Amino acid sequence: MTDAGLAGRVAMVAGATRGIGLAVAYALAGSGVSVVVNGRDEAAVTATVDEIVGGGGYAVGVCGAAGQAGVAEKMADAALSGFGALDIAINCAGIAEPAGSTVLTITEDEFREQVDAHLMSAFHITQVAGRVFAEQNSGSIVLTGSAASLGTFGGSGYPAAKGGVNALALAAAGDLTGLGVRINVVMPGARSRLSSGDDYVRHIHSLHERGILDDYTRDAALDPAPPEYVAALYEFLAGDLSSGITGQIFTASGGFIGRYDPQQPTFIAYRDHKDTAPYSMAELAEMLG
Repeated sequence: MTDAGLAGRVAMVAGATRGIGLAVAYALAGSGVSVVVNGRDEAAVTATVDEIVGGGGYAVGVCGAAGQAGVAEKMADAALSGFGALDIAINCAGIAEPAGSTVLTITEDEFREQVDAHLMSAFHITQVAGRVFAEQNSGSIVLTGSAASLGTFGGSGYPAAKGGVNALALAAAGDLTGLGVRINVVMPGARSRLSSGDDYVRHIHSLHERGILDDYTRDAALDPAPPEYVAALYEFLAGDLSSGITGQIFTASGGFIGRYDPQQPTFIAYRDHKDTAPYSMAELAEMLG
């Protein structure tokens, strides 16, 4: 097995007590990484730390919502004071959108909760870890996006926040070019509390019945692989084997791994604005109708 180049490193992982985040924390610890475990539930944080330490690894816990100001700073401080370094920052924090929620029904408070849980947590983790990494000229940040940001899984606040994560990562990767900081996104598909339960199953069937999901995507969404399968990609992006990779958006589910090409417009028309009037409604209708 190829060494991931992680032994002796220190990571902080937000949302590390359940699902994908827990699998990532265990994978890192198994590769010799000291882990700062974060989650909202103090008992779950303690249990995860105990499991890692009991297995011969190194971990400390920081309880709190990563989307709230100050929690990411506590995580970084725990890494630096407890283990003397910080090399990796991973954000797997998140919450499900209310069952049956759409842009017509979600409340403003519920929408803000989604933004806080997904986008603000990514912002805090990226800014806090990015400052440490830029100063030491090394470090890897891995954020969690979602295929929901493509509009194929309905909802409102959740896909909007996840789309913001992608944009944040691409912009931040550009900001930090030349400073030794790598930032990438994984859009994972895996069995977790967000992809299970009666409400989730009804939601997927509803999307399929409305023609939003095809048969293959419906079946894959209803039978996701365990989170350990996607944890391997997070582990890879955190280590030395991915040293040349930054500003990339990946997708992974079970044995599938994909990478999204940079968004580019498809050519429709062009004329020099200096010599011509704006397009008329008739011209736009002919080109775009």
